[in-house]
Amino acid sequence: MKVGTLFENYLQAESLFIDRSVLSSTFIPEEITYREEQLQEIAKITSPALRIERPSNIFIYGKTGTGKTVSVKHILRSLNEIATKNKIPLKTIYINCKLRRVADTEYRLIAQLIKEFGGDIPPTGLPTDEVYNVFYKLLDQQKQIILLTLDEIDQLTIKIGDEILYNLTRINAELQKSQLSIIGISNNLVFAEHLDPRVKSSLSVEELIFPPYNALQIQDILRSRAKKAFRGNALDQGLIEKCAAYAAREHGDARRAIDLLRVAGEVAERSGASVITIAHLDEAEKKVESDRVITAIVNQPKQFQCVLYSILLIPSQKKNFFTGEIYEVYKTICKRCKFNTLTQRRISDILAELDMLGVINAKIISKGRYGRTRDISVSIDETTSIKLREILEKSLQVGE
Repeated sequence: MKVGTLFENYLQAESLFIDRSVLSSTFIPEEITYREEQLQEIAKITSPALRIERPSNIFIYGKTGTGKTVSVKHILRSLNEIATKNKIPLKTIYINCKLRRVADTEYRLIAQLIKEFGGDIPPTGLPTDEVYNVFYKLLDQQKQIILLTLDEIDQLTIKIGDEILYNLTRINAELQKSQLSIIGISNNLVFAEHLDPRVKSSLSVEELIFPPYNALQIQDILRSRAKKAFRGNALDQGLIEKCAAYAAREHGDARRAIDLLRVAGEVAERSGASVITIAHLDEAEKKVESDRVITAIVNQPKQFQCVLYSILLIPSQKKNFFTGEIYEVYKTICKRCKFNTLTQRRISDILAELDMLGVINAKIISKGRYGRTRDISVSIDETTSIKLREILEKSLQVGE
């Protein structure tokens, strides 16, 4: 079939979707269910901003897909609407700290904040003190409250260190007219415990935890989104329930459930089906899982990638292998990549993290007086393994 014919057929076919954007990660619903208590709490803490008073800093914790980001964005949207209507000088800024070239150095983060205020500085080259001075001047042009949301704030401190949080909180002492408050969002429930005591003291945060959704709550969220996203009778019986069960298995991750539903719809549409079936959902589950693993690995440090690449180099016919075998391959890769070689104990820690991500299965077994080792097998399918190998070879520049 010619490509042009394929496009013509696509245009003529009735879409399963009414509004695909309802299932996107950027969609903010008018009402957020099962998070009323948390929304009320965030609203109470941030409301002084409407009186041009600086609210407390807030740290919001919870596993992926528990509604943290969507709830904060919902509150910020409401605050902005009321501030605009009443001519209150309030500015809200949202930064995703996981994005590269935005929050991977202190310089880039402050440069991004300067852009938010309409300023501009070179991407590199200025002393950090000078960059902060430009930022202070822009902030202090008028009396206003700034609410700075740092999503994945733990990633920021991993890349830059927690000194950045101290510097951001100390800004208020330098300002005459404006005041800045931080809303930090983290998937790491013990993130704040590892901060420097001086940083913790300067932050003086209020903390809020978002619990995971259960399967029934995810079903309700999916039904609400599906009603707006798909045309009538597009979903097979039991599809919502199975989609919710998949996500509930992953610690109540509603975002993953919504992604699954969208991808299942796309799989069904590509196959020319008039109804999204369980088979389409199963296919979507494999695809989403593969994408999740690849995204997680791409964002890991080079040493972490090096260990995984060593595992993927071990012949596939060898179903199970031990920490020592991986360590020998890892040392060879380090020489080729000119990396420092980590200790075997540190490699064991990385293997435990890979086990948590679901990339490998690592069973600790005792060898009596010879100590303990891990019996390891790869958990991901062959297609994902091949994709990961290609990505890691490029990232580590192994072939160069």
